[in-house]
Amino acid sequence: MSVRNGREFLSIPGPTTVPDDVLAAMHRPAVDIYNGSDLEQTTDGLLRDLKRIFRTMGKTFIYPANGHGAWEAAATNVFSRGDKVLVLESGRFAIGWGEMASMLGVDVEVLHGKPRGAVDPMMVEQRLREDAGHQLKAILVVQIDTASGVVNDIPAIRQAIDAAHHPALLMVDTIASLGIVPYEMDQWRVDLTVAAAQKGLMTPPGLSFIAANDRALEAHASANLRTSYWDWTQREGPLHYQKYCGTPPEHLLFGLRKALDMIFEEGLENVFVRHRLLAEAARRAVDVWSEGHVLSFNIIDASERSDAVTLVLMEGLDPGPLLTYCREKCGVVLGIGIGEFTDRAFRIAHMGHVNAPMMMGTLATIEIGLNALGIPHGKGGAQAAIDWLGEAVTS
Repeated sequence: MSVRNGREFLSIPGPTTVPDDVLAAMHRPAVDIYNGSDLEQTTDGLLRDLKRIFRTMGKTFIYPANGHGAWEAAATNVFSRGDKVLVLESGRFAIGWGEMASMLGVDVEVLHGKPRGAVDPMMVEQRLREDAGHQLKAILVVQIDTASGVVNDIPAIRQAIDAAHHPALLMVDTIASLGIVPYEMDQWRVDLTVAAAQKGLMTPPGLSFIAANDRALEAHASANLRTSYWDWTQREGPLHYQKYCGTPPEHLLFGLRKALDMIFEEGLENVFVRHRLLAEAARRAVDVWSEGHVLSFNIIDASERSDAVTLVLMEGLDPGPLLTYCREKCGVVLGIGIGEFTDRAFRIAHMGHVNAPMMMGTLATIEIGLNALGIPHGKGGAQAAIDWLGEAVTS
C-alpha cells in the first residue's frame, strides 16, 4: 500500500521544482535566432535582468551549460597556465571547482576548514598574509554548499582579503544561493560570480551564468587558457549567435524569462524572507527529531546553516530505507548524502519554487517515515514547524 499517487514532489537541492508557468512559457514553437529577431531582445533583457539578481553593474554572460560549465568558463577566462589559486573548503563544491581548474593547468591550493562549519575568515587572512609575494591570483569559494548545508559569510571573506592587503580576485559560486539568499556582488566587492538556472532561478538545468567586474575583465585580457566556446571576448561580438557560441538554447531562455519575471513580481526581498521562513521550519523539525539521538544537523553552528538546504546526519543507520519509504510510499523525493556523506545523511531542500504546504508536506512525510520504520526521533517535529510558521507568518 502507498499514498504516493498524485504529483511527486522534489525536495532535492537541484534540479528544483519547475513552476507550471515556466513550463508553459517553454511550450512554444522554435523562433528565428538571427539578428533583429525577438530572441535577440530576449537575450538583451535577460543579460540586463541578471545584473539585477547578481546586484552588479558588471558584465553578464549566459552559457548553455550546467553549473560545472560555468566553473570552467570562469577558470578559462581569467587564468593562465601555472597561475596559483586558493580554494576555500566548506563542503564538496569549492573543491570540485578547484579540481576542474587544476585539470586546466592551474596550481590549486586548498585551505582546509572546519569539517562541519563555514570558512573561517581569520584563516583566510592568515594564509594571505603569508603570501607576501602575492603568488595567489584568486580565491574560490561557494556561498552555499549543498553537500554540507553550510552558508559562508562572503562579506567577511572580502574583509579578510582587504585586511591582508592582498590583490587576489574573489570568485564566488552562487549556484545554490542566487535567488535564495541575499547576494550583493558590487557592494561586497566580488570580482567574479558563477550561477546556474536549476535551483533558486526555477528553470530546468542547462543554463549557467557569469557576472564579471572590471578586475575580472582585466585578468581576462591576459589569460591564456581561453577557448572559443567559453570566451568572453567572442561572446561580446556583434552577432547575436556569438553570445552563445552558436545556436541559442531558446526554449530554456523562454523559461528563464518567465522565472525572472516571477521573482521580480514577488520581489527579491520577499523571496529571501520566504526562503528564510521555510528553512527555519525545517530546522525546527530537525531540532526536535534530534532528541532521539540518531538524527542531527551536520552544521554545528546554527548561524552557519543555509536557507537553501539542510543536511541531516543519521548516526549508526543507513538513510536509504527512509529515502525509499518517502519516495515509494509517499511521493516525496529527498536528497541523498553525497561525497563524505554518502550513506550517512539525507538532505531536505527548501529552495526555489517552494511554499508552506510543500515544505510542511515534506516534513510531515519524513516524520511519517521515521514512525513507520521505527527510527528513534523526538516526537512532534512537524508540529514544531507548524508552530514556527504560525508565529512568524502573521496576518
